[in-house]
Amino acid sequence: MENRKVQIIDLAMQLIQQKGYVAFSYDDISKQLGVTKASIHYHFEKKEDLGAAITDRIMQRLDRFSNSNASIASLSPKEKLEKFFTDRMERFSCYDICPISSLQTDFESLPEAMQKKVKEISEKELLIITNILREIQEQGDLQSSDDVESLALMILAASKGVLQYQRVLGKDFFADFMKQVSNLTVK
Repeated sequence: MENRKVQIIDLAMQLIQQKGYVAFSYDDISKQLGVTKASIHYHFEKKEDLGAAITDRIMQRLDRFSNSNASIASLSPKEKLEKFFTDRMERFSCYDICPISSLQTDFESLPEAMQKKVKEISEKELLIITNILREIQEQGDLQSSDDVESLALMILAASKGVLQYQRVLGKDFFADFMKQVSNLTVK
């Protein structure tokens, strides 16, 4: 039973990355999983409940990255920055977009409770990158006058844009993106 719930969340996440939250339905899930819509409703009465499970999963992934995970803590700040993006990019095909970006795009159409969660996720994601850039700055690899929060926002926006361009042009731009991120962190 729990396995089916995980399958539903996994597929819904994939559909959000491909179509957006507003554009997918329980019918899409039932057809692809070969189950009835009633089976989906058993686990998630409303689409908003499924959306909450998805935002919870995204937040858990961000928390795992930021909560002094031993494998993360042992990395240099530059390695942390690279790992943050490589871990996320590896989950996407050339035709997927970031699930956070997709939810941000649908923000005004989301139920209020989901809007709150998407805002928390967005703040957390920005905070993680900002904190990593502060570490890089403290090491002297960024100018002390650099506004790290603005730089973090620019890097996040660029990473999400890379996924959009990959989707449209069908070309892997990730290596080029990471090279530019590395160049940004050099004094």
